Amino acid sequence: MLDSLDRKILRCLQDNADQSLAEIAAAVGLSQSPCWKRIKRLENEGYVRERVALLDRDLLDLGVTVFVSVRTNQHHETWLREFAEAISAIPEVVEFYRMSGDVDYLLKILCRDISDFDRIYKSLIKRTALRDVTSSFAMEQIKYTTRLPI
Repeated sequence: MLDSLDRKILRCLQDNADQSLAEIAAAVGLSQSPCWKRIKRLENEGYVRERVALLDRDLLDLGVTVFVSVRTNQHHETWLREFAEAISAIPEVVEFYRMSGDVDYLLKILCRDISDFDRIYKSLIKRTALRDVTSSFAMEQIKYTTRLPI
């Protein structure tokens, strides 16, 4: 179970996982040794999955975000496993969800431009049978965060 100090530590790590132990300890009001033990426990218990660098999509020429809605008439385990493997092999697909409602699957794709997306789309439809694929291009990103509301 998380207590308020654990949550403060997790918020610090979300803000900047590169902070020194001394900075985190000072921010949460602990000495370094107990803070380090808590961080290690949080990592061992899986609260901290990994520490990563967030890259600038625009500087990497990946400024186009496309949401792809997929509908299928295939609803069996073998097809889903093969579909998931095919989608996971496309590096431009950065998020992939099975949905409720009218859409069966939702993909978030980051790419350079429309012709780059067309290449990805052709790769997608070549890999598996789909009933309906609808693509929506994001016009503006209004909010983006990797912070969880803890």
